Amino acid sequence: MCGFAGFYGSFKESEANHICTNMVKTLHHRGPDDQGVWIDERNGVAFGHARLAIQDLSIAGHQPMQSHCQRYMIVFNGEIYNHYEIRKKLNLLNSSISWKGHSDTETLLAAISQWGILESIKYCVGMFAFAIWDNKENKLTLGRDRIGEKPLYYGWQGKSFLFGSELKALRQHPDFRNDINRDALCLLFRHNVISSPYSIYKNIYKLAPGNILTLTQDCIEPKIEPYWSLRDVAEKGTSHVFSGSEGEALLELEKVMSQAVSDQMISDVPIGSFLSGGIDSSIITALMQSNSSNRVKTFSIGFHEKEYNEAEHAKLVAQHLGTEHTEFYVSPTEIQDVIPKLPFMFDEPFSDSSQIPTYLVAAMTKQHVTVALSGDAGDELFAGYNRHFRSKVIWDKIKHI
Repeated sequence: MCGFAGFYGSFKESEANHICTNMVKTLHHRGPDDQGVWIDERNGVAFGHARLAIQDLSIAGHQPMQSHCQRYMIVFNGEIYNHYEIRKKLNLLNSSISWKGHSDTETLLAAISQWGILESIKYCVGMFAFAIWDNKENKLTLGRDRIGEKPLYYGWQGKSFLFGSELKALRQHPDFRNDINRDALCLLFRHNVISSPYSIYKNIYKLAPGNILTLTQDCIEPKIEPYWSLRDVAEKGTSHVFSGSEGEALLELEKVMSQAVSDQMISDVPIGSFLSGGIDSSIITALMQSNSSNRVKTFSIGFHEKEYNEAEHAKLVAQHLGTEHTEFYVSPTEIQDVIPKLPFMFDEPFSDSSQIPTYLVAAMTKQHVTVALSGDAGDELFAGYNRHFRSKVIWDKIKHI
């Protein structure tokens, strides 16, 4: 994953370059392949980027990146899975486009030059966060993907508007204040996480999923508007219910999921899969293997305590699918050694106990591949938790009220 950081306000270029470089250095773990800084002293804009090269490993994918028309400058984190389809549309509309490489960032910039930011995002399928400077309208735009897979923090600190992929980058700016948002602690105790749009710091926020933020020299108050709504999608689904049989529904679901997995396997670097043995990660791995002529690399974490160990299930799934499987059994000491690293990794309080095994499996996986798919959100989307079953029982008892 890449990472970016930047700020908006009045400054001297020499100072801004030093500050922005320090901000990006904190994101080196996100993007160790390349780093870049762009400064516009006249308009008071600074962009910094740390790159993990996944598509187009050449210098053509370097960021910050400027559009062919010279109007837009971007820092981008994420992947746009359908960007080749978008390129085809753009080539039909404008045959004179001279592509420098095959990165999705370049595709997005070309789309924005053709259709504008809002319309271009609606075409994009993927996970992303970005910051764009419009040289014509002197406007800063921040955007985040529909579900919020990629993080994006922002906020005014003194006379500087800061933004970035992680809080640690914002902390490097001299105007940053460490004032704790005590109200956010209530969210932490309720949800085990400080949910959007709040952060642990006063006046620093998370851009909500499916939203874009704009800031201009004429209006320093950020304007935030949604470009996608989960509620709209849900309401559309309930008003246009699938009319086929259960078998047809299963076939359609497999088709949609297979296409999604196939799109996410587009990569110029080695790719693998986290495999826990559960239904969600097992399905993702099975679809990966069906879309690949090579054996998929799979990775599992095991525990010596049998009541917590899922590695045996994962091993059986790997054998059934014929994957190239790697497992790592961790000791209590190895788990404890991760704990001091957690504040650096998460920047703000986060109480999901899976953070430790997730780190361990990611660290192991990184030794073999650069990209790994996982089954996260399967239980949320398909009602796989015990509470989903309990909810139905409770509802059947109280719905007449």
